[in-house]
Amino acid sequence: MILVRFLSEASGNLIGFVIEGHAGYADPGEDIVCAAVSSVAYMTANTITEIIKADTEVAVEDGMMFVKVAAGDALRCRDLLTGLKLHLIGIEEQYPDRIQVNYLEV
Repeated sequence: MILVRFLSEASGNLIGFVIEGHAGYADPGEDIVCAAVSSVAYMTANTITEIIKADTEVAVEDGMMFVKVAAGDALRCRDLLTGLKLHLIGIEEQYPDRIQVNYLEV
């Protein structure tokens, strides 16, 4: 299962995300759930770091992506992170046994 944790401030503002695991929906290279989650996660991370150029902590390993935006840049990334959240919730609604979306106050 893919576990998504959106990182938020006490105010509720999203400041990042952690995505871990594998969906196990199909064989590697054929798993549409993993492909959908990976694609939108990389698009979001690349937009934050390369287009918005926000001060960001990023870590990527096999089966894990961590992105945390510095407090001073959170407002500039808010809409993008909200879009990611909505997209992943949509995937969760379609594949509830393959992805779980949660929130973590940091």
